[in-house]
Amino acid sequence: MEAERNTDFDRYKSIAAVSTGIYKDNGSRFLAYAFPVETEEEAKERIFSLKKEYFDARHHCYAYRLGYDGAEWRANDDGEPSSTAGRPIFGQILSNNLSDILIVVVRYFGGIKLGVPGLIKAYKSAAADAIANSTIVEKVAKRPFRLQFEYLQMDRIMKLLKQMQITPGNRSYGNDCLMEISVPLSAAQRLTEALEKIEGTKISDICQKV
Repeated sequence: MEAERNTDFDRYKSIAAVSTGIYKDNGSRFLAYAFPVETEEEAKERIFSLKKEYFDARHHCYAYRLGYDGAEWRANDDGEPSSTAGRPIFGQILSNNLSDILIVVVRYFGGIKLGVPGLIKAYKSAAADAIANSTIVEKVAKRPFRLQFEYLQMDRIMKLLKQMQITPGNRSYGNDCLMEISVPLSAAQRLTEALEKIEGTKISDICQKV
């Protein structure tokens, strides 16, 4: 009997939609916005948009974490004392084990300095409130492939994909057929091995992030 495959490594948590949070202390307001994002460029666009919308705010601090393994991340204090803003925000992302997420906390200064402990508490609390108000979802990391095969092998290819619950993407049919698919990381090796047994079939990686 085939051993059950461990698929936990390609599953991770993120948020389903934009959510907000708020924290107030001594007149200062900390407005938190959590966004689902998948790329650094998308995160930068969100940050730029908030800075434009809240142009009169004192600080726009943020942290983001990307990818199924969370390997790509950044935390920014935007003028606050070092590690009093970006790091506390990032800490909330880590403590909730989230990825593909950006949290921006916009601060309106109330005239009274909060000190390092006060700032850390404020940014942490605002970020935590935004996460608490979000809907957590499970995502599956996938690897994109391009298949090339002879038309005569169409039935075998489609049967295999159906068995593995893989939905074909872009495709073109002729004597030589092309098809794009996205495969859960945990199933990539099994799919490759199965395709190698189908004569005239080639599989290649598509260069894009999972």
